[in-house]
Amino acid sequence: MERTLDQFSAELHRILADDPGPEGRKKVCKVVQEMCLDKAFTARYLPDNAPERNILYEDKDLGFCILGHVYHGAKESKPHDHGPTWAIYGQADGETIMSDWELVSPPHDSEPGRVRLVRNYTLKPGAAYVYNEGDLHSPRREGSTRLIRIEGRNVEKIKRLPYEAV
Repeated sequence: MERTLDQFSAELHRILADDPGPEGRKKVCKVVQEMCLDKAFTARYLPDNAPERNILYEDKDLGFCILGHVYHGAKESKPHDHGPTWAIYGQADGETIMSDWELVSPPHDSEPGRVRLVRNYTLKPGAAYVYNEGDLHSPRREGSTRLIRIEGRNVEKIKRLPYEAV
């Protein structure tokens, strides 16, 4: 039976209310993995005509967001973190090549921070990964993809600093 967005958000709320830290996020990650494999859910909430960034749910009490991402064709992002919050990337369709980065020097004044590549790995359908506060990473997609992403807080409402690879 397909889970609804209301059921999904209520489950995440319960988990994060009990444990908002890294262990609670690991539990949320497992639920995101399940949802990425739920074809009825992904067809409903990640349709072809969806925007690249679509906030499906924003929790009024805890502040976390459930997002749907639908990318058509290749796309690459620069190294980044999520400022003072965290995120979980869940792969529903296609593949995302993720890169983890190590901080070489922090951003200063108008200069971006500098980062060095640590590793690359591929998220395939059903995979999900937690990026805690300060975890530097970057996604690259060589084809169309669909993702379910959880943000600890809506990153459009917080200050994030720039980074560049060295």
